[in-house]
Amino acid sequence: MIRPSRAALLASCALALSACGTFHHKPPPAQANASAGAERPAGSHHLFAKRGAKGAVPAAKALRGAAPDNVWAQTYAGLPPDPDMRFGTLPNGLRYVVMKNATPGGQSSLRLRIGAGSLEENDQQQGLAHLLEHMAFNGSTHVPAGEMIKILERHGLAFGADTNAYTSQEETVYKLDLPKSDADTVDTSLMLLREIGGELTLDQGVMDNEKGVVLSEERLRDTPGYRLLKESFGQTLKGQLVADRFPIGKVEAIKAATHNLLADYYRRWYRPENAVVVAVGDFDADAMEAQIKAKFGDWRGVGPAGTRPNLGAPEKRGPETKLVALPGATPLVQLAWTAPVDPSLDSAARRRRDLVDSLGLAVLNRRLDRLVRSENPPFVGAGAERSELYHSAKVTSIRAAARPGEWKAALDSMVAEQRRLVKFGVSQSELAAEIDGQRAVLKASAEGAKTRTTPSIADDIVATLNSPEVETSPAEDLALFEAAVKTITPAEVSAAMAKAFGGDGPLVLTSVTEAKDGDQKELADALTAAEKGPVSAPVLQADLTWPYYSFGPVGEVAEQTEVADLDTVFVRFKNGVRLTVKPTKFRTDQILVQARIGHGLLDLPSDRTTPAWAAASAFPEGGLGKLTAEDVDQALRSRIVGRNFAISDSAFVEAGATRPEDLDVQLQLLAAHVADPGWRPEAFQRMKSAAPTILDQLSATPAGVLNRDLGGLLHGGDKRWGFPDAAAISAETPKELHDLLAQPLSSGPIEIVVVGDITVDKAIAAVASTFGALPQRADLTAPNPAPVSFPAADAKPLVRTHKGRADQAIGFIAWPTDDFLSDTQRARTLSILGEVMQLRVTDQLRRAEGATYSPSAGSSVSDVFPHYGYLSVRVEIPPAKLDGFFKDVDAIAADLRTKPVSADELDRAKGPAVESLLKRRQTNEYWLTALAGAQSDPRKLAAIRTSEAQLSRVSAADVQAAAQTYLLDGKAWKMEVKPAGAM
Repeated sequence: MIRPSRAALLASCALALSACGTFHHKPPPAQANASAGAERPAGSHHLFAKRGAKGAVPAAKALRGAAPDNVWAQTYAGLPPDPDMRFGTLPNGLRYVVMKNATPGGQSSLRLRIGAGSLEENDQQQGLAHLLEHMAFNGSTHVPAGEMIKILERHGLAFGADTNAYTSQEETVYKLDLPKSDADTVDTSLMLLREIGGELTLDQGVMDNEKGVVLSEERLRDTPGYRLLKESFGQTLKGQLVADRFPIGKVEAIKAATHNLLADYYRRWYRPENAVVVAVGDFDADAMEAQIKAKFGDWRGVGPAGTRPNLGAPEKRGPETKLVALPGATPLVQLAWTAPVDPSLDSAARRRRDLVDSLGLAVLNRRLDRLVRSENPPFVGAGAERSELYHSAKVTSIRAAARPGEWKAALDSMVAEQRRLVKFGVSQSELAAEIDGQRAVLKASAEGAKTRTTPSIADDIVATLNSPEVETSPAEDLALFEAAVKTITPAEVSAAMAKAFGGDGPLVLTSVTEAKDGDQKELADALTAAEKGPVSAPVLQADLTWPYYSFGPVGEVAEQTEVADLDTVFVRFKNGVRLTVKPTKFRTDQILVQARIGHGLLDLPSDRTTPAWAAASAFPEGGLGKLTAEDVDQALRSRIVGRNFAISDSAFVEAGATRPEDLDVQLQLLAAHVADPGWRPEAFQRMKSAAPTILDQLSATPAGVLNRDLGGLLHGGDKRWGFPDAAAISAETPKELHDLLAQPLSSGPIEIVVVGDITVDKAIAAVASTFGALPQRADLTAPNPAPVSFPAADAKPLVRTHKGRADQAIGFIAWPTDDFLSDTQRARTLSILGEVMQLRVTDQLRRAEGATYSPSAGSSVSDVFPHYGYLSVRVEIPPAKLDGFFKDVDAIAADLRTKPVSADELDRAKGPAVESLLKRRQTNEYWLTALAGAQSDPRKLAAIRTSEAQLSRVSAADVQAAAQTYLLDGKAWKMEVKPAGAM
């Protein structure tokens, strides 16, 4: 389903490079709204994105070959494994982990991890590890091609959300998240994983078709950011294998792939001694262990096993500079220092060393954050990291996103901060602040260990398997941390930083939109000058006390109502503030808090653009009247709290995730932003300075253009859903943002939703002393918005252009439907129709034609705007195939109108939808969203109560009737995003 939003749009334009080194069989579903996340300590940046399993204490990463590939680390490391996990090894060498976990209840997660990825490919096989991952779902000894996904759908697993896989440089992982742990579902899922291990047929005809899907994924991934990442690897790991072994591979190798080439890789690396099965969930551990033994015990490798490649060692290099021109990429300045990997095995001593590095870099990151938040920042964002990169080198790096054309200012400041850290070290107060922050995170993890979610535990186990690292428990991680920090001193951390930045380097990479003659020399000269400039001692921050503990006399409750069947309580305070509380035990020590203020988009003008696009960052970063945003971080360094801001259709939303001991402070933080916002103009100016980069990135790919323009287009040109152009952004001022938000913040209605590990009385008390103590607010009433219009149908698609590759395009088609709350049964039927359409477009465009990697279809219905909703289909596809896409979709729509879906297809669409609902209902995130606005519109409570029954009762006749009502040829609105010059 596509629903453009500013939050998703800006997230897609993150200024730090994301790791593009992992490729998925199916795009993962959208993650939970980040507004529910907690604050993280500085130093948790990951610029070379490598998943670590231990949070604040970095995972140990050792050189391949330093420990046996198929032996559990705890057999030779002096650390105890998590006592709740059962580790084993079969006679054939296959290893397994089994853990009983009942969060969420009734569900399980299975993982099959193969210890090989793109690094194990030979020159002719580049891209075949990833192609093989795709082929794992396309035919085996006991499962015909095209049936594996359907089998899983019949058991309630949705493709992408519950059934997925990925290939990285070092591993290939198959992931099944089972909505039920009954014997049939578990047995079938283990059988399918066993088919992947040793039974794949790798039919050449099926492979030739799947090549089209993989090549579509290559087009989708080949963004300016990805090309910049490749440049970064090429410079930092020059001469080493990993720099030339990205998982997507080489287009020529993929096109030329044969059965024999693929089978050679398969036989060498898909072997029991190179595999691990992970099973976590609500099952009997003895029974699961027996099933793993029964299913995988007969697996035998065929032919000779593969030989691990020589990854090479970092070259001895002095300072180097490189400037690259990459239109649409982040204006990057990167400094890197390389050293050989640390071959030592996991131990308390090694984790202590890694912790020392982590604390030192956290101090540096705090200093870089301070520069970002200054009145005239030298860069838009910056961060530092030290990590072992794919067992090839230990890399210490600093990266910054510069303003366009201002790379020199960024470079000067980065070099100065690095030299300042090395020369003057860290202070006791800085070290103490970072220890406090990391302790808070580890303590919260340990306290919530018994209700960790099953998929996250399974993924955490897999994340440790690339290294000889023991899967220790959260309690053990905290104990190791506490033992280490007792003796860590500023002098030790300072010495570690001098060593970290004493490797080969700095290796400087700078990206610009357009290179000019002399730029390379100018960069080299700038580095020389920066390294010789004066460096002064750091200016240390004074300790700060949190001042927002009182908001006036404690508010009084005017009315309290119990919604018994939903274990929810509604509260109205005398000042008009509303509170909704739902105590749960889904996650120990987790509380989600949301403050809904005013009416969101309903309060904005529809005929002109506003600075609302920048509010998510500029408002919280504007700080408070008494504290800057940096001061807030400092004052609350030992607390687990969040301060996120977003604009929804019906409210301005503040949110955070916290724990019981910090609930009071969490609500004080949110209330302070309402009662005393800082409005510091530099926060808005920082977003404004980033806008040219954001706009360049959006125009560089078809997906960027679609996300930029689609929201406004689907709402009839309404400016509230549009993204402003460069001229509009250039004219905006901080005062306009203030004027946009000041009235709702000062007098608009307020609704607080608190969900999680809390009692009703404690929630009421915490809100009474904060939001309940504010001056009188407007009464909370149901919104009564003016209708928004869907665009008129046109036989010809609307065309937009992008500046990316000539073989990249997107096709989009949508039909108007209706809203959610006026008829929830209709909305549930439309959602199942959308799921059926997803099955159809996947079968036709991906499996039958091999034309695309990620076709998507679904229903989107508004719970705010009356009679607004749509069904849509979107596909990334070569421009020459756009006409065929629209014809295929027209044929699918016609077929859905003329005849009912089969019982099997309905089951494969409806089953995963129902199971997904049941799974989400066991999360705090679901209830936070479902209960929002329920006090002003009781229809939302009815929607919660009837959701499962309404989904379950959708019939084939209902689906056909909905298709006949809405999937009409004369109603479809179409859009194409083509490469510039293809008009």
